[in-house]
Amino acid sequence: MNAFLLTARLDIVESLRARWFLVYSLVFGGIVALLFAFGLTESRVLGFIGLSRLLVTYIQLTMAILPVFVLITTVRSVAGDREAGVYEYLLALPVGLAAWFWGKLFGRYLVIFLPVFAAMLGAVVWSLFQAIDVPWAMFFYYTGLLAALAWCFLGIGMLISTLARSTDVAQGAAFLVWLCMLLFLDLILLGLLIQGRAAPEVAVSIALLNPLQVFRTAALAMFDPQLIVLGPSAYVILDLFGRDGFRLYALLYPLFIGALCALAGYWTFRRSDLP
Repeated sequence: MNAFLLTARLDIVESLRARWFLVYSLVFGGIVALLFAFGLTESRVLGFIGLSRLLVTYIQLTMAILPVFVLITTVRSVAGDREAGVYEYLLALPVGLAAWFWGKLFGRYLVIFLPVFAAMLGAVVWSLFQAIDVPWAMFFYYTGLLAALAWCFLGIGMLISTLARSTDVAQGAAFLVWLCMLLFLDLILLGLLIQGRAAPEVAVSIALLNPLQVFRTAALAMFDPQLIVLGPSAYVILDLFGRDGFRLYALLYPLFIGALCALAGYWTFRRSDLP
């Protein structure tokens, strides 16, 4: 346990010294500050006002920014240590392979998630100070969605980092994965429907295998429980899961994908780097 905590602490300290963490924190903190500066909490769009309106915009921004930030920064962890020759000294230290890998994963998760949560918490504190109503149920559920999304892409990033043999290859693969997930939300799936004439149920089921699509749909469901904006797809989702069932699926599925990728990354790390 001590080796695990020491490894996590070392990764946190290294991340705090890196420039990417400063940019990462400024991006999310700056987003919330700008939204307040432009009076977004005082505007009314589609019936949403106050902190709910801010969360509508914040959701769209984090969906585009958070995954790519997590992937690009995480894939350098194992691949970067491999290039730096860290593994030549790892066996000489009283640190087990499991403690090193999982400690690094845990430390990186804290560094990734805390700035995002701090930005949301700052928005809540400011809302309370300005006597703006806080939708607590929405806040806690969206926090859970963000935690699950961060863990999902962290696990994917660690898997890519163990498979790639250099940081350049790892970063290229990470960007490609993010781009495919982003395009698969609409363009690729629409092309499959047109060419293959797949049933709507099949198309929706395939789309919900994409964790980014699950996050997007769950975020919409917070403001539109009937998912009217999705059209006929809403009937398939609600019939398949139910409203509460889909909310639970949106939390557990990304966690499962992240854990599965992390386990696969650890298995690859043990076999390929330190046999």
